[in-house]
Amino acid sequence: MRRTIDWADGAIEILDQCALPHEVRVLRLTTVDELIAAIRRLAVRGAPALGAAGALGTALSALRHRDEDAVRADAKRLADARPTAVNLGWGVRRALNRLPEGPQFVLEEAMAVLDEDERVNRKASERAAEFLLDRCARRPLRLLTHCNAGRLATVGWGTALGVVWHLQAAGQLEYVFADETRPLLQGARLTAWELGEAGVPYRLLPDSAAASAIARGLVDAVVVGADRIAANGDVANKVGTYPLALAAARHGIPFVVVAPMSTVDSQVPSGDGIVVEERAAEEVTHVAGRPVAPPDAAVFNPAFDVTPADLVTAIATEDGFFPLE
Repeated sequence: MRRTIDWADGAIEILDQCALPHEVRVLRLTTVDELIAAIRRLAVRGAPALGAAGALGTALSALRHRDEDAVRADAKRLADARPTAVNLGWGVRRALNRLPEGPQFVLEEAMAVLDEDERVNRKASERAAEFLLDRCARRPLRLLTHCNAGRLATVGWGTALGVVWHLQAAGQLEYVFADETRPLLQGARLTAWELGEAGVPYRLLPDSAAASAIARGLVDAVVVGADRIAANGDVANKVGTYPLALAAARHGIPFVVVAPMSTVDSQVPSGDGIVVEERAAEEVTHVAGRPVAPPDAAVFNPAFDVTPADLVTAIATEDGFFPLE
Protein backbone atom coordinates (compact mmCIF):
# COMPACT_ATOMS: atom_id res chain seq x y z
CA MET A 1 0.00 0.00 0.00
CA ARG A 2 1.59 3.26 -1.12
CA ARG A 3 2.16 6.11 1.29
CA THR A 4 -0.21 9.07 1.28
CA ILE A 5 2.81 11.36 0.88
CA ASP A 6 6.34 10.41 -0.12
CA TRP A 7 9.57 11.51 -1.79
CA ALA A 8 10.39 10.11 -5.24
CA ASP A 9 13.15 11.11 -7.66
CA GLY A 10 13.55 14.65 -6.41
CA ALA A 11 9.87 15.50 -5.98
CA ILE A 12 7.03 15.14 -3.48
CA GLU A 13 4.31 12.69 -4.45
CA ILE A 14 0.90 12.84 -2.80
CA LEU A 15 -2.31 10.89 -3.13
CA ASP A 16 -4.74 13.62 -4.24
CA GLN A 17 -7.53 13.51 -1.68
CA CYS A 18 -9.68 15.90 -3.70
CA ALA A 19 -10.05 13.20 -6.39
CA LEU A 20 -11.23 10.42 -4.06
CA PRO A 21 -13.32 8.30 -3.99
CA HIS A 22 -13.87 8.43 -7.74
CA GLU A 23 -10.24 8.47 -8.84
CA VAL A 24 -6.97 7.40 -7.25
CA ARG A 25 -4.68 10.15 -8.53
CA VAL A 26 -1.04 10.73 -7.60
CA LEU A 27 0.28 14.29 -7.87
CA ARG A 28 3.96 15.01 -8.39
CA LEU A 29 4.95 18.33 -6.80
CA THR A 30 8.24 19.91 -7.79
CA THR A 31 7.96 23.36 -6.16
CA VAL A 32 7.05 24.72 -2.76
CA ASP A 33 4.30 26.81 -4.39
CA GLU A 34 2.70 23.64 -5.76
CA LEU A 35 2.84 22.03 -2.32
CA ILE A 36 1.31 25.06 -0.61
CA ALA A 37 -1.51 25.07 -3.16
CA ALA A 38 -2.11 21.35 -2.54
CA ILE A 39 -2.22 21.94 1.22
CA ARG A 40 -4.67 24.84 0.92
CA ARG A 41 -7.08 22.98 -1.33
CA LEU A 42 -6.84 19.89 0.94
CA ALA A 43 -5.26 17.60 -1.64
CA VAL A 44 -3.07 16.64 1.33
CA ARG A 45 -4.61 17.02 4.78
CA GLY A 46 -4.65 15.50 8.25
CA ALA A 47 -2.27 16.53 11.02
CA PRO A 48 0.41 13.80 10.63
CA ALA A 49 0.34 14.02 6.84
CA LEU A 50 0.75 17.80 7.08
CA GLY A 51 3.76 17.30 9.35
CA ALA A 52 5.30 15.15 6.63
CA ALA A 53 4.38 17.75 4.01
CA GLY A 54 6.04 20.51 6.01
CA ALA A 55 9.25 18.50 6.39
CA LEU A 56 9.37 17.40 2.74
CA GLY A 57 8.55 20.90 1.49
CA THR A 58 11.45 22.30 3.50
CA ALA A 59 13.74 19.65 2.02
CA LEU A 60 12.49 20.44 -1.47
CA SER A 61 13.36 24.11 -0.97
CA ALA A 62 16.77 23.30 0.52
CA LEU A 63 17.66 21.16 -2.47
CA ARG A 64 16.66 23.89 -4.92
CA HIS A 65 18.18 26.92 -3.20
CA ARG A 66 21.72 27.55 -2.01
CA ASP A 67 20.58 30.64 -0.14
CA GLU A 68 19.54 29.79 3.41
CA ASP A 69 17.38 32.92 3.61
CA ALA A 70 15.35 31.73 0.63
CA VAL A 71 14.81 28.33 2.29
CA ARG A 72 13.72 29.97 5.54
CA ALA A 73 11.30 32.18 3.63
CA ASP A 74 9.79 29.11 1.94
CA ALA A 75 9.63 27.37 5.31
CA LYS A 76 7.64 30.24 6.82
CA ARG A 77 5.19 30.22 3.92
CA LEU A 78 4.74 26.49 4.35
CA ALA A 79 4.17 26.72 8.10
CA ASP A 80 1.58 29.46 7.57
CA ALA A 81 -0.35 27.59 4.86
CA ARG A 82 -2.89 26.33 7.43
CA PRO A 83 -2.96 27.95 10.87
CA THR A 84 -4.70 25.36 13.07
CA ALA A 85 -2.84 22.10 12.44
CA VAL A 86 0.28 22.28 14.62
CA ASN A 87 2.04 19.38 12.87
CA LEU A 88 2.63 21.43 9.73
CA GLY A 89 4.90 23.90 11.52
CA TRP A 90 6.40 21.08 13.59
CA GLY A 91 7.49 19.23 10.45
CA VAL A 92 8.92 22.42 8.94
CA ARG A 93 10.94 23.23 12.08
CA ARG A 94 12.22 19.69 12.46
CA ALA A 95 13.63 19.63 8.92
CA LEU A 96 14.83 23.24 9.07
CA ASN A 97 16.97 22.46 12.14
CA ARG A 98 19.24 20.42 9.86
CA LEU A 99 19.70 23.21 7.29
CA PRO A 100 23.18 24.29 8.55
CA GLU A 101 24.39 20.75 7.82
CA GLY A 102 23.35 20.89 4.18
CA PRO A 103 20.36 20.02 1.95
CA GLN A 104 20.85 16.25 2.09
CA PHE A 105 20.60 16.34 5.87
CA VAL A 106 17.34 18.29 5.62
CA LEU A 107 15.97 15.58 3.34
CA GLU A 108 17.29 12.89 5.68
CA GLU A 109 15.35 14.44 8.55
CA ALA A 110 12.22 14.75 6.44
CA MET A 111 12.40 11.07 5.53
CA ALA A 112 12.83 10.23 9.22
CA VAL A 113 9.53 12.03 9.89
CA LEU A 114 7.83 9.81 7.31
CA ASP A 115 9.46 6.62 8.56
CA GLU A 116 8.41 7.32 12.15
CA ASP A 117 4.80 8.14 11.32
CA GLU A 118 3.36 4.66 10.93
CA ARG A 119 5.19 3.32 14.00
CA VAL A 120 4.02 6.24 16.16
CA ASN A 121 0.40 6.03 15.04
CA ARG A 122 0.27 2.26 15.39
CA LYS A 123 1.35 2.60 19.01
CA ALA A 124 -1.12 5.39 19.79
CA SER A 125 -4.06 3.61 18.15
CA GLU A 126 -3.19 0.28 19.78
CA ARG A 127 -3.22 2.02 23.15
CA ALA A 128 -6.64 3.51 22.40
CA ALA A 129 -8.02 0.14 21.24
CA GLU A 130 -6.87 -1.53 24.45
CA PHE A 131 -8.42 1.30 26.47
CA LEU A 132 -11.79 0.84 24.76
CA LEU A 133 -11.76 -2.93 25.20
CA ASP A 134 -11.11 -2.38 28.89
CA ARG A 135 -13.71 0.38 29.21
CA CYS A 136 -16.61 -0.95 27.11
CA ALA A 137 -18.45 -4.07 28.26
CA ARG A 138 -20.18 -4.82 24.97
CA ARG A 139 -18.47 -6.98 22.32
CA PRO A 140 -17.83 -6.53 19.48
CA LEU A 141 -17.58 -2.73 19.58
CA ARG A 142 -19.54 -0.18 17.59
CA LEU A 143 -17.59 3.03 16.96
CA LEU A 144 -18.44 6.45 15.61
CA THR A 145 -15.83 8.66 13.99
CA HIS A 146 -15.74 12.11 12.41
CA CYS A 147 -13.87 13.51 9.40
CA ASN A 148 -11.00 11.29 8.24
CA ALA A 149 -8.26 10.07 10.56
CA GLY A 150 -7.07 7.04 8.65
CA ARG A 151 -4.05 6.40 6.48
CA LEU A 152 -5.07 9.30 4.23
CA ALA A 153 -4.60 11.71 7.12
CA THR A 154 -1.19 10.27 7.95
CA VAL A 155 1.74 8.85 6.03
CA GLY A 156 0.47 5.31 6.13
CA TRP A 157 -1.59 3.95 9.05
CA GLY A 158 -4.00 6.31 10.78
CA THR A 159 -4.96 7.60 14.22
CA ALA A 160 -8.67 7.17 14.96
CA LEU A 161 -9.07 4.66 12.13
CA GLY A 162 -5.94 2.94 13.40
CA VAL A 163 -8.14 1.88 16.34
CA VAL A 164 -10.55 0.36 13.84
CA TRP A 165 -7.77 -1.63 12.15
CA HIS A 166 -6.61 -3.03 15.52
CA LEU A 167 -10.12 -3.98 16.63
CA GLN A 168 -10.96 -5.53 13.29
CA ALA A 169 -7.81 -7.67 13.40
CA ALA A 170 -8.77 -8.83 16.90
CA GLY A 171 -12.32 -9.71 15.84
CA GLN A 172 -13.70 -7.11 18.24
CA LEU A 173 -15.38 -4.69 15.82
CA GLU A 174 -19.03 -4.85 14.78
CA TYR A 175 -19.25 -1.72 12.64
CA VAL A 176 -18.24 1.92 12.29
CA PHE A 177 -20.54 4.91 11.95
CA ALA A 178 -18.79 7.48 9.74
CA ASP A 179 -20.02 11.07 9.89
CA GLU A 180 -20.26 12.54 6.39
CA THR A 181 -18.39 15.65 7.69
CA ARG A 182 -19.88 18.73 6.09
CA PRO A 183 -19.13 20.81 4.14
CA LEU A 184 -16.29 19.01 2.29
CA LEU A 185 -17.44 15.46 3.09
CA GLN A 186 -14.13 14.00 4.25
CA GLY A 187 -16.12 11.25 6.00
CA ALA A 188 -18.25 10.39 2.99
CA ARG A 189 -15.44 10.66 0.46
CA LEU A 190 -12.40 9.45 2.39
CA THR A 191 -13.31 7.53 5.55
CA ALA A 192 -16.00 5.51 3.80
CA TRP A 193 -13.52 4.74 1.00
CA GLU A 194 -10.88 3.54 3.48
CA LEU A 195 -13.36 1.43 5.45
CA GLY A 196 -14.71 -0.13 2.28
CA GLU A 197 -11.21 -0.94 1.01
CA ALA A 198 -10.42 -2.63 4.33
CA GLY A 199 -13.64 -4.65 4.34
CA VAL A 200 -14.91 -2.99 7.53
CA PRO A 201 -18.71 -2.90 7.97
CA TYR A 202 -19.74 0.75 8.12
CA ARG A 203 -22.70 3.08 7.87
CA LEU A 204 -22.46 6.64 6.62
CA LEU A 205 -24.63 9.15 8.41
CA PRO A 206 -25.29 12.89 8.30
CA ASP A 207 -23.39 14.85 10.95
CA SER A 208 -26.74 15.95 12.37
CA ALA A 209 -27.77 12.31 12.95
CA ALA A 210 -24.75 11.37 15.08
CA ALA A 211 -26.23 12.47 18.41
CA SER A 212 -29.41 10.52 17.61
CA ALA A 213 -27.39 7.37 16.90
CA ILE A 214 -25.63 7.78 20.25
CA ALA A 215 -28.93 8.42 22.06
CA ARG A 216 -30.47 5.28 20.56
CA GLY A 217 -27.66 3.14 21.98
CA LEU A 218 -26.12 2.35 18.60
CA VAL A 219 -22.64 3.60 19.51
CA ASP A 220 -20.26 2.28 22.19
CA ALA A 221 -17.57 4.96 21.81
CA VAL A 222 -16.61 8.01 19.76
CA VAL A 223 -13.04 7.99 18.41
CA VAL A 224 -11.52 11.00 16.64
CA GLY A 225 -8.14 12.44 15.68
CA ALA A 226 -6.82 15.91 16.44
CA ASP A 227 -5.19 18.83 14.65
CA ARG A 228 -3.85 20.57 17.76
CA ILE A 229 -3.98 19.72 21.46
CA ALA A 230 -3.45 22.50 23.98
CA ALA A 231 -1.32 22.02 27.09
CA ASN A 232 -4.44 21.60 29.24
CA GLY A 233 -5.91 18.89 26.98
CA ASP A 234 -8.37 21.00 24.99
CA VAL A 235 -8.61 19.46 21.50
CA ALA A 236 -8.97 21.20 18.13
CA ASN A 237 -10.35 18.90 15.46
CA LYS A 238 -12.59 19.07 12.41
CA VAL A 239 -15.66 21.22 13.05
CA GLY A 240 -18.46 19.03 14.35
CA THR A 241 -16.26 17.22 16.86
CA TYR A 242 -17.37 19.30 19.85
CA PRO A 243 -21.07 18.32 19.45
CA LEU A 244 -20.02 14.65 19.43
CA ALA A 245 -18.19 15.12 22.73
CA LEU A 246 -21.30 16.75 24.23
CA ALA A 247 -23.51 13.87 23.06
CA ALA A 248 -21.04 11.26 24.30
CA ALA A 249 -20.91 12.91 27.73
CA ARG A 250 -24.70 13.16 27.92
CA HIS A 251 -25.10 9.45 27.19
CA GLY A 252 -22.12 8.16 29.16
CA ILE A 253 -19.95 6.70 26.43
CA PRO A 254 -16.19 7.24 25.98
CA PHE A 255 -14.95 10.07 23.79
CA VAL A 256 -11.37 9.17 22.84
CA VAL A 257 -8.82 11.23 20.91
CA VAL A 258 -5.92 9.48 19.14
CA ALA A 259 -2.96 11.62 18.10
CA PRO A 260 0.85 11.61 18.04
CA MET A 261 2.68 13.70 20.63
CA SER A 262 3.70 16.06 17.81
CA THR A 263 0.08 17.28 17.82
CA VAL A 264 0.42 18.56 21.38
CA ASP A 265 1.25 22.28 21.46
CA SER A 266 2.75 22.96 24.87
CA GLN A 267 3.06 26.66 23.96
CA VAL A 268 -0.73 27.07 23.94
CA PRO A 269 -2.09 26.86 27.51
CA SER A 270 -5.72 26.19 26.50
CA GLY A 271 -8.05 25.98 23.56
CA ASP A 272 -8.69 29.71 23.81
CA GLY A 273 -5.25 30.24 22.26
CA ILE A 274 -5.83 28.00 19.23
CA VAL A 275 -6.34 29.90 15.98
CA VAL A 276 -9.29 28.36 14.15
CA GLU A 277 -9.01 28.52 10.37
CA GLU A 278 -12.03 29.91 8.54
CA ARG A 279 -12.47 28.77 4.98
CA ALA A 280 -14.14 30.12 1.86
CA ALA A 281 -17.87 30.74 1.83
CA GLU A 282 -18.18 28.79 -1.42
CA GLU A 283 -17.54 25.53 0.46
CA VAL A 284 -20.95 26.05 2.10
CA THR A 285 -22.89 27.92 -0.57
CA HIS A 286 -21.93 25.52 -3.37
CA VAL A 287 -22.05 21.75 -3.77
CA ALA A 288 -20.00 20.17 -6.55
CA GLY A 289 -19.51 23.64 -8.01
CA ARG A 290 -23.24 24.45 -8.13
CA PRO A 291 -24.83 27.15 -5.94
CA VAL A 292 -27.30 25.88 -3.33
CA ALA A 293 -27.78 29.11 -1.36
CA PRO A 294 -28.89 32.65 -2.24
CA PRO A 295 -26.00 34.59 -3.78
CA ASP A 296 -25.99 37.13 -0.95
CA ALA A 297 -25.98 34.55 1.89
CA ALA A 298 -23.52 35.36 4.67
CA VAL A 299 -21.49 32.33 5.79
CA PHE A 300 -19.74 31.15 8.96
CA ASN A 301 -17.37 28.36 7.88
CA PRO A 302 -14.81 27.43 10.56
CA ALA A 303 -12.72 24.42 9.58
CA PHE A 304 -12.29 23.29 13.20
CA ASP A 305 -13.81 23.52 16.65
CA VAL A 306 -12.31 23.11 20.10
CA THR A 307 -13.50 20.42 22.52
CA PRO A 308 -12.83 21.26 26.20
CA ALA A 309 -10.63 18.80 28.05
CA ASP A 310 -13.34 17.92 30.58
CA LEU A 311 -15.37 16.32 27.78
CA VAL A 312 -12.48 14.14 26.61
CA THR A 313 -12.31 10.67 28.18
CA ALA A 314 -8.74 9.99 27.05
CA ILE A 315 -6.08 11.24 24.65
CA ALA A 316 -3.99 8.30 23.44
CA THR A 317 -0.48 9.03 22.12
CA GLU A 318 2.52 6.85 21.31
CA ASP A 319 4.05 7.74 24.68
CA GLY A 320 0.99 7.10 26.84
CA PHE A 321 -2.17 8.98 27.72
CA PHE A 322 -1.88 12.76 27.68
CA PRO A 323 -1.17 14.47 29.97
CA LEU A 324 1.68 12.03 30.45
CA GLU A 325 2.21 10.75 33.97
